[in-house]
Amino acid sequence: MNKLSNKEFAFMKYRWFVILTSTALMIASVFLLAKKGLNYGIDFKGGLSLIYQFEEQLSEKEITQALANKNLPEFTIQKYSATAEENAEQGFMIRSEVEDKAEALKNKYTKILQEKFGADKVQLIQEEFVGPSVGKELRTKGIYAIFWACIIILVYIGFRFDFYFAPGAIIALIHDVLLSLGAFAITQREVNLTVVAAFLTIVGYSINDTIIIFDRIRENIQRYKGRPLASIIDRSVTQTLIRSILTSLTVFFVVFILFMLTDGDIQNFSFAMICGVVFGTYSSIFIAAPIFLFFREHGHRFGIKQKEPRPVKSS
Repeated sequence: MNKLSNKEFAFMKYRWFVILTSTALMIASVFLLAKKGLNYGIDFKGGLSLIYQFEEQLSEKEITQALANKNLPEFTIQKYSATAEENAEQGFMIRSEVEDKAEALKNKYTKILQEKFGADKVQLIQEEFVGPSVGKELRTKGIYAIFWACIIILVYIGFRFDFYFAPGAIIALIHDVLLSLGAFAITQREVNLTVVAAFLTIVGYSINDTIIIFDRIRENIQRYKGRPLASIIDRSVTQTLIRSILTSLTVFFVVFILFMLTDGDIQNFSFAMICGVVFGTYSSIFIAAPIFLFFREHGHRFGIKQKEPRPVKSS
């Protein structure tokens, strides 16, 4: 690892190829979001969510057939695992879009299932109803949460380093969130408050990795005065590469195991985190640093005054 850190990989040599590739992926994500949209959950679009527990082992197809042709609004069925025990009673989550009369619809679902599988073998263990206006409000607040998180990070980076660093950090964050949303659009996984929490976690995780690289760049600018900036950035990224990879793999293994062994909201959260870890590590190395280089070389065109980074102690 020490030998690797003392080397200098030419990351900046391929910066335009990488930026063009990432731009294409971001455009593709926007296209997917416009074409397919996101699969909003009950939290965001409103509706009724019911979790039933069955004594006998059933399949989603059997539950669907039991509810078919019963004059019910459109619904979806998903397995619900309350416990990891192999012989545990089985659960299913039924979700239905409904604006009112949720209590009557709940009773109708319960009656149909109990008549089909036995009143003593079907139990409603959890119910949730969110009105459409509340769902819209929660969706708006979720967007605002991500937006203000990015703004606060922009201000922090500007004061912590200087505003040459800030655009790269923010564009990297937008890149991470947009590609993650694109992944949710193409897979049509459900987006709810739990997934928004994952996106906010992605923002925090990604900026942490970016700050480590920025801190080393700032330190090396003072250490290697007179050296080409692109070479300094290459050395800085190389010196922090092992740390970035090891940290990312540690998080990736945890969320990957969660993704494989869980379902429902936890699996969707894990999927968002997997996207965030992969895209965040990539953007910290290949997006944030090259954009910093661009603004240091061409910042005067945007009215940003040239100045030396604030002095720091060697780490």
